[in-house]
Amino acid sequence: MDAWNFMSPQSRDNLRRTVQNEADGMFALVEDPAVWEAPTAAGGWQARDVVGHLVDTTESYFVGFDAARGRGEPNRSIPLVDMAPNVDKGARRFRDVDRTELLARLRNDREKINKIFDELTDEEWTALQVPHTYMGPLPAFFYPIFQLVDYAVHSWDIRQGIGRPHALSAEAADLLVPLNFVLWSATARAGAYREPAQIGIRVTSGANAGEHRLTIGPDGVAAEPGSVDGLPAVLEFDPASLVLTAYGRMNAGTARGDVALASRFLGGFFRI
Repeated sequence: MDAWNFMSPQSRDNLRRTVQNEADGMFALVEDPAVWEAPTAAGGWQARDVVGHLVDTTESYFVGFDAARGRGEPNRSIPLVDMAPNVDKGARRFRDVDRTELLARLRNDREKINKIFDELTDEEWTALQVPHTYMGPLPAFFYPIFQLVDYAVHSWDIRQGIGRPHALSAEAADLLVPLNFVLWSATARAGAYREPAQIGIRVTSGANAGEHRLTIGPDGVAAEPGSVDGLPAVLEFDPASLVLTAYGRMNAGTARGDVALASRFLGGFFRI
């Protein structure tokens, strides 16, 4: 369904609406002074660090889009395996900034990045290559979905940290399902899969329900849509459980067949 596949320009309305809904929800959380320094499920971050991360990351996108259009140099490239400590440093550098000031800065950044996304033509959505600090040149469509990761998953982190009953919204989870296969292919740990094997992933509901065959081995992880019949191990997920498992927030999924193989697969990734 192209309207729920972030790689297609037909997804733009769904993606923009969903990111805005998640951003509104996050702002509603962190505008409460009592939440500002509360713990989250994102490592050692407090809620204010999530806001700092969003400012740091969004403003790096401005540099990338300017570079893609010939208006300056890209950010210094950093290997993806080194992303976590660098992102942590970028988030924490705003700890001394006043809450009201930092939230106003993030609101301004949201308006600016929305304008950049809205001005993309449908052709540019897939054809414009925008340099990413950790992943090199990427098609423009990755940047709106990365914004959804930041607002949806980190809002989940804040709610989890303050002990509030919560869930990941269906629209956010559905849109993020295709990204999880990209994430797994990019973050397989070197040497994690010495013996080649195949496993299946079945997404049981939502707009991107379906089956994928994953090949794991010394070259990493490769995924393609296809029947999982006959595979030695199959992992079943609802959309939210898939997203939260892939991003290291929980261990979820139903393993059918070779449970040891399924577990080996899930343990083969570094976190970003």
